Amino acid sequence: MNKIQRIGCACEKPTSNYTEYRSSELGIDHTNGRHAEVSIQQCKLCQRIWIHYLVEFEHYSKSGRWYRGIVFKKDRPQITPENAVEYLESLDWYVYGGSYFDSTGEFGQGKLSADL
Repeated sequence: MNKIQRIGCACEKPTSNYTEYRSSELGIDHTNGRHAEVSIQQCKLCQRIWIHYLVEFEHYSKSGRWYRGIVFKKDRPQITPENAVEYLESLDWYVYGGSYFDSTGEFGQGKLSADL
């Protein structure tokens, strides 16, 4: 498990806004037909790097969900859209939310609910 220190930055708040980050697309995770959008985000304040995973199943209402977790610099080169879920599940905490959870953001850990 990857131990991540919380430092009190706004980016750690589950309800942080996308405008607080610089974002770049990593790609699409097609695993199990998810077509999830995977991006790398960097906090404009503390410069920490996050992985952002967004999945929504078009034909199902309230299926949108996202996950965001801090990426260690040493791990960044190995992260791909296909192993993003596994990486997030390895963290000792991440942030998640979306219409699927009826939530604007919560802290979580462990298994992601990435499939239908």
